[in-house]
Amino acid sequence: MSARPTMREVAALAGVGIKTVSRVVNGVPTVAPELVERVRAAADQLGYRPNLTAANLRRTGGRTNTIGLLLDDVSNPYSGVVLRAVEDFAREHNVVVLAASLDEDPQRERELTRALVNRRVDGLIVQPAGGDQRHVLTEQQAGMSFVLIDRLPEPLLADAIVSDNRGGARLAVEHLLRTRRRTVAYLGDDLAIQTARDRYAGFTDALSAAGLRPDERLVRHGLRTAEQARAVARELFAAHAPEAVFTSQNLVTIGAVEALHELGMESRVALVGFDDIPLAAIVRPGVSVMAQDPAAVGRLAVGRLFARMAGDTSAPAAHTVPTRLIPRGSGELPRL
Repeated sequence: MSARPTMREVAALAGVGIKTVSRVVNGVPTVAPELVERVRAAADQLGYRPNLTAANLRRTGGRTNTIGLLLDDVSNPYSGVVLRAVEDFAREHNVVVLAASLDEDPQRERELTRALVNRRVDGLIVQPAGGDQRHVLTEQQAGMSFVLIDRLPEPLLADAIVSDNRGGARLAVEHLLRTRRRTVAYLGDDLAIQTARDRYAGFTDALSAAGLRPDERLVRHGLRTAEQARAVARELFAAHAPEAVFTSQNLVTIGAVEALHELGMESRVALVGFDDIPLAAIVRPGVSVMAQDPAAVGRLAVGRLFARMAGDTSAPAAHTVPTRLIPRGSGELPRL
């Protein structure tokens, strides 16, 4: 573990006084732009992070009793369950959770990671927005503990907790095919997202095992919201009327279910969605899903984070949480 660079070292590298560095760090507007650039460049080169809670750290032996949790969208049902599981565990240990949304924005991920590190959180759980997490290396080398969830980074820089996305998607589509349906639509998220790629791979795995190929007319990627999925599903179902549909995330499932009901096709087109949705058992037919276990993901992630903060130096490892099929009716419709 290396020592964190100091303000004095930044001043020396930038060729300015320590008071100038202090003014730049604290956002004092009277510093000349040229000096601001020199100080920021020196800080970035050294990996310097301002100590915003030095007095408190001295009182608590270097601990702030806070951890950070960066999720794609804290309003998403999956994220909400993860957050609650992490909060419940942390509360038992008198630790506060600071949570924020990344909105699938890698730049926002880097900025919020830095902001939480600047506030000296004791560790971070991150649902990565991008595929490159090398920005955490400097913080790891300085002693910060990280755990990643939902997506498996390459290379594996920290412990990762992920669901069985590919295997779960394959089982979901195989379940649809057991109803003797052969034209299966796919509605999914952006393929730039690893979970979306894995679930689409599971979809194609199931079709291939049954001697089928994806019909590109029935495949739609890049769906992020329920409203977007609803509009795309209405257009697709009206034009091509597939026998079944697999939806790769919860908001897409909500939009697809709405479209089927609006078109009067909910009793003809079988559907299984990846991840559970609110009120799935209330609508008719009930919505069959391949459910993740976000509470288990949250518990495993925060458990690993606390172990790391306590001094566990074992090699980073990936942990896969199984998914399970919940048949409620929509995925079991008899073929007409």
